[in-house]
Amino acid sequence: MFIDTHCHLDFPQFNQDRSQVIERARAEGIEYVINIGSSVKGSIDSLGLSKEYDFIYASVGIHPHEADNFDEKSENSIRQLAKKEKVVAIGEIGLDYFKNYSKLENQKPLFISMLKLAKELDKPVVIHSRQAQNDTLKIIKESMPLKGVVHCFSGDVDFLKAFLDLGFFVSFTCNITYKNANNLRAIVKETPLEKLLLETDAPYLAPEGLRGARNEPAFIKLLAEEVAKIKEVSMEEVARATTANAKLFFNLK
Repeated sequence: MFIDTHCHLDFPQFNQDRSQVIERARAEGIEYVINIGSSVKGSIDSLGLSKEYDFIYASVGIHPHEADNFDEKSENSIRQLAKKEKVVAIGEIGLDYFKNYSKLENQKPLFISMLKLAKELDKPVVIHSRQAQNDTLKIIKESMPLKGVVHCFSGDVDFLKAFLDLGFFVSFTCNITYKNANNLRAIVKETPLEKLLLETDAPYLAPEGLRGARNEPAFIKLLAEEVAKIKEVSMEEVARATTANAKLFFNLK
């Protein structure tokens, strides 16, 4: 059994066949799916999916791409959503200095606000950090204590060790299967299995052999196979460890 700890089944890429995608995940033995909010609307939709399917849980939050539109109303909306049943985390939140869809000076206050909310409600956080290692780490350290995961990890070994030292989990996606992803695979090797989570980030980052296609939770096994190969352990060991980690992190029964 596996848990997809980060996907976006509310996104429009799934509008034509969402129910079939979800049933494929169930048929493949995916025990739980965490659908991740990235805006107020996305968080509402994530919560809706969690109510419709018993094995789907939701996180709520505002992605740094949405920072220019962040205001008190949207903060209050996330606060109210976060109190709902089956909402297991605040996220995805963080900093993105790669695409710069929002101004940098707006991303930091949003990030800090979401971290404060997580502490207020005693929820773990799902962190997005892209080409923003120093600022992400600085803000996180200033906000501790927190329980968190760095999703779709793309940092270097120092960034990894800094978050491991804080007690954070680290999550990897199917991009570790890509032929040119040797650096990422080296980071996976450095990550203790007891701190590792699996995610698809669907609809993005479909595994090697399906690149360019839409990713979906059923493909989590292809990711697990790669992790097992890198760590030189069995698929069963990867399943056992990552499922236990996810249940601990998201407080799933």
